Amino acid sequence: MTMSSGSAGDATAATALAAGSVAYRRLTLAMLFAGFATFSTLYAVQPLLPLLAAHYALSAEAASLAVPLATGPLALGILVAGALSDRVGRRPLMVAAMMAAGILTLAAAVAPGWYMLLALRLLAGLALAGVPAVAMAYVAEEVDAASVGSAMGLYIAGSALGGMGGRLIASLVAAVADWRWAMAVVGLAGLAMAETFRRLAPPSRRFVASAGGWLALPRGAPMLFRDAGLRLLYAEAFVLMGAFVTIYNYAGFHLLAPPYSLGQGAVGAVFLLYALGSISSGWFGALAGRVGRRRVFWIPATILMAGIALTAARPLWLVVLGIAVVTIGFFGSHSIASAWVGRRGGAARGQAAAWYLFFYYLGSSVLGSVGGMAWTRAGWPGVVGFCLVLGALALAGGLLLRRVEPLGSTPAPPEPVEP
Repeated sequence: MTMSSGSAGDATAATALAAGSVAYRRLTLAMLFAGFATFSTLYAVQPLLPLLAAHYALSAEAASLAVPLATGPLALGILVAGALSDRVGRRPLMVAAMMAAGILTLAAAVAPGWYMLLALRLLAGLALAGVPAVAMAYVAEEVDAASVGSAMGLYIAGSALGGMGGRLIASLVAAVADWRWAMAVVGLAGLAMAETFRRLAPPSRRFVASAGGWLALPRGAPMLFRDAGLRLLYAEAFVLMGAFVTIYNYAGFHLLAPPYSLGQGAVGAVFLLYALGSISSGWFGALAGRVGRRRVFWIPATILMAGIALTAARPLWLVVLGIAVVTIGFFGSHSIASAWVGRRGGAARGQAAAWYLFFYYLGSSVLGSVGGMAWTRAGWPGVVGFCLVLGALALAGGLLLRRVEPLGSTPAPPEPVEP
């Protein structure tokens, strides 16, 4: 339903939230919980893959489907969730998305069979698309321009913490109970954070419903895909995320098996390395801002490849160091690429970022599954070889990006893209 012109005028006239106000503090804290809830729910199953494989008598390749069958629907959902929020509102959609994902995760914890669990993961991923696709629009509408950056910063921080915390919590609970309890705890935590978001997030005061947003993304795609720079950046999102998620998907299988034979809790502690991503993304983002993205992008891409190669070593400390280096390289590359998309997208930066997110999560879904085939056929050396190919493609794309003609227009602020 479209708002009347009077309602639209009232929304436009509503005062934006400024830093320091009570409503602003409530919104920024709510965004922190939104980021944590979304990405803890999405990725908590990753360290549980070996346990799922053992429980259901599956290969690592088959068990790994629990990850891409959530990230794949999320990728598709992002393309429509933004348009849906143009009609029903940002805040209601985010609340519904987090609540639904928490309930579906709880249901997955008691799923009677493997295929039911996969179906519930698929639905959870589809539901979660309502958060990353809408978060920036909600903040941009309700917060004044000078305060948007700090508000989105807490959402991104919550996303990074959720990606790490969900994996760690699931591992620790599984170490003392089992994978069902681990998923149940994550589901309950997601519901608690969704309710906290609902209570904290201020009602939308500046939202104006639109009846014509459904075709905006497909109609805008031809213009975006004519830009060689954006095509390369979308390819970068696909291969970079594919390499990163493959390493983390199968590192648990590698470290639980001989000669390491680590416990579930110790394997879960490896996910603490995820915190390096927050440092890496900020540092490389600042470096790229000083000396130029074209000159810098190859550096984290090379670091990513070096980390992948290190994980092929036999000593445990070198494997863990390699995973740390992979994390640094991935987040450094991702931060540069996502900001670059915002600049090249210009006035259509929202649509440009939506397509970037689509290819980002599609890489997790498709290439993460292909990585399972590499594990099944050749073990960890197969995973390393596959990821090195992806890293080489990312580096080649970075070199091609150096040759893409810069845009002459004034750059727009980048659209935040989630980890």
